[in-house]
Amino acid sequence: MKIADFPQSIIDENVDYTVKEITNVIKKYGPRESGNENCLAAEKHIKKEMDTFCDETRFESYKMAPKAFLHWTKLVSAAIFLAVVVCGILVFTSVISFFVAQCIVCGFIFVGLFITVMEFLMYKRFMDPFYKKVEGHNLLGVRKPRGEVKRRIVISGHIDSAYEWRHIYYGKKFPLMTILMGWTIGGAVISFVLAVITIIANFVDMGAFGEFMLNYSYYFHFLTALAMVTLFLFVDFKTISPGANDNLTGTYAAVAALRMLDMAGVDFENTEVCAMITDGEEAGLRGCKQWAKDHYDEYVNSGVETAVLCVDTLTDLEYLNVYNRDMTGTVKHNEKFSQLVMDSAIEAGHDDLKFANVFFGSSDAAAFTQAGITATCLAAMDPAPADYYHNRRDSYDRLVPEAIKTGYEVILSTIFNFDEKGLGD
Repeated sequence: MKIADFPQSIIDENVDYTVKEITNVIKKYGPRESGNENCLAAEKHIKKEMDTFCDETRFESYKMAPKAFLHWTKLVSAAIFLAVVVCGILVFTSVISFFVAQCIVCGFIFVGLFITVMEFLMYKRFMDPFYKKVEGHNLLGVRKPRGEVKRRIVISGHIDSAYEWRHIYYGKKFPLMTILMGWTIGGAVISFVLAVITIIANFVDMGAFGEFMLNYSYYFHFLTALAMVTLFLFVDFKTISPGANDNLTGTYAAVAALRMLDMAGVDFENTEVCAMITDGEEAGLRGCKQWAKDHYDEYVNSGVETAVLCVDTLTDLEYLNVYNRDMTGTVKHNEKFSQLVMDSAIEAGHDDLKFANVFFGSSDAAAFTQAGITATCLAAMDPAPADYYHNRRDSYDRLVPEAIKTGYEVILSTIFNFDEKGLGD
């Protein structure tokens, strides 16, 4: 089947269904912190829906630490702020020298930058051992083919919603996020470099430059300490986004994909179509990381050609793209599958999509690609970022049915093309 042959009325009905369901989920279950009871209750609601049009549905549970991914921002900012201020006081009261103070501050900033790279750039589970664990749940719905399974396509979306990022919520009219995060990260890097140069200048004669660094470079650290105050305030752990667009639109893209196939009576001969609803994306891709680990052999070594299309926010239509680079540009998704999605979009009548880069943050697709599983990402969100991103404005009144409909057409077209030719040779 081709997307041109698929009943448009079914797509339209499922867009309406999606808007109603997202509204219902938010009103009934509220914001969904990774691994909490609201998250599981919403998944149970979706499972009941999927039981009517899936051949199989099941939960898989795992342990995660939901606050480990971002709570380090408070620990790191507080530690660096105190190191700079306390050492400054000790210098000016002649308890320690500028050199000793530089060594201490250098050490604290190095640890802070290391944690930042491990958690926020590489999405490693570095801080998890230090935080309380809860039980997260991934949900899978399966639509089996008539015959032997030779191909498998998984449409995935995460159901958990994010802690509020104050920089975005209060910076609606101007790029507060860019300014403050640039100051925080840039200040920390400059402070670290200055501290290293100053430490070297203590042992190597650098002339007047070295003397200046030894006597005055410490004062820059106070600017960095001030930036740490903004980092400390960055995440509001008491306020959780409703997550209508990010990412109930992706969740229902997976659900509706199977629902639309069922409504149209589409049964593939050898292609299995799955809807994966993950928990823990906002906690650092924890759910997808666990799924990729547990199902690696099934997805890579079983002889069944498998590809995962992660859908993350279908809202800002002008930014609907195939994100073939991810995790702040450090992960490159499967080229053939990314191209298949792009070609499918064109076939569906949407030739304005581009290949794009998730240049700040990451999608679940990165966890699959890092694990060696074929994956890519489809998303439509203003990378500025959007003013609803990770804050209380992301509610059902901000849904964009046209963007959801376009996303659904691309997804269906991708499923049909994957069934017909897979990833090719």
